[in-house]
Amino acid sequence: MTDMIAALATPQGESALALVRVSGPGTRVLAENLVGSPTPPRQVVHGDYSTLGGSLLDDVVYTFFQGPASFTGEDSLEISCHGSPYIVERMLEDLMERGCRSADPGEFSRRAFMGGRMDLSQAEAVMDLIRARSDRALEAAHRQLRGALGREINRLADALIEVVAGVEAHIDFPEDDLPSEDRQRSREAVSRVADEAGRLLATGRYGSLIRDGVRVVLVGEPNAGKSSLLNQLIGYDRVLVAAEPGTTRDFIEARVNLGAHSIRYLDTAGLRSSGDEVEKAGMAKTLEQVVDADILLLVLDATRPSPTLPSVVLSRAENGPSIVVWNKMDLAAPGRIDGVMGKLESLPVSARTGEGTARLQAILLDRIEADRIEIGNEVIAISARHEHALKAMRSCLESTESKLAKDVDLELIASDLRGAIDALGQITGRIDNEAVLDRLFASFCIGK
Repeated sequence: MTDMIAALATPQGESALALVRVSGPGTRVLAENLVGSPTPPRQVVHGDYSTLGGSLLDDVVYTFFQGPASFTGEDSLEISCHGSPYIVERMLEDLMERGCRSADPGEFSRRAFMGGRMDLSQAEAVMDLIRARSDRALEAAHRQLRGALGREINRLADALIEVVAGVEAHIDFPEDDLPSEDRQRSREAVSRVADEAGRLLATGRYGSLIRDGVRVVLVGEPNAGKSSLLNQLIGYDRVLVAAEPGTTRDFIEARVNLGAHSIRYLDTAGLRSSGDEVEKAGMAKTLEQVVDADILLLVLDATRPSPTLPSVVLSRAENGPSIVVWNKMDLAAPGRIDGVMGKLESLPVSARTGEGTARLQAILLDRIEADRIEIGNEVIAISARHEHALKAMRSCLESTESKLAKDVDLELIASDLRGAIDALGQITGRIDNEAVLDRLFASFCIGK
């Protein structure tokens, strides 16, 4: 990087304090010019900020970080000033006059990656930390930032590099004194890596739940008490409740933290036959939410006969995480719910009194934690981008296994293996093909 970049590192708007960050070649000289003397690394220096024109702008605190021991790996400067938008704007304008340019979005993290301070998965974890809305999201972001996913990816890559090094040795040096080719051994090694990739892929659902929040959709007939139940679950009156059926015409979302998780409850329009066009539109949206639900709460009125529900709802209830919630149990006859909904888990509640809602919340947490998977002693939660790369990698490995079983030419097998390694490299950005050569020459006595 040949230029200095500068940007506000704290949110826009008026605040007690603001932090302006500078990074790049020339930052040390810039810091000395601003402070008026050499600035010792990692020591806080209190002083004035004066513009190039000599105007006193603010009373600030400077902290200089000497590369490579900085976030970006470059010489960096952090300026803590008062959080006046006007002061920040003037300061950034002055920094531009002193040779900086405005940083692009994410450019500080990009420089940290380019400088070897973190891999791509760790850079992504920075944003996960910023966006975390629950204890589990925060925990997963910290683990990824500290390299949990990167270590696992590198371990898989090392195993594949071992295989491809052996394959390419037989391609490039067929006349040398090499161990005999063992396709079965290579196939077993590839199969083990594919299985471990499958375990990583299985963490994708949990990753989605903790990053985006768990979508819990309440669905059922009008007047089954969905809105009342939602108000009980979130602890305040988010939705208007009336005796008249069909009060909810659109879905209503409320986000709350439950235990260590962020929950997105969605109350939906009741499902029934209706000639009202607005109500029909609301029910269409209900069916869309049913399909996208992470957990479905099928809310039924325990005082009425079991309803006939759309096939989309029944199919989703039977094939995805779902709970049948029999509401108004304080008014229902004893034994009302026994066996009515087959094998689906059923729970009696009363949205009016709150009875059963604590048990419902406990079941929801159990359902969410059922998707938690440990890889070794780490809880890893991959993102959609990681999932795409792992699927591409596993596809290459499936092709490799097939070719090994059919005695296909080694060149084609090596191509598939390199495709798998490249796919892994998309996750961390650090898989280097030179590592294949390093492993090859370390493992075999070539050229003796």
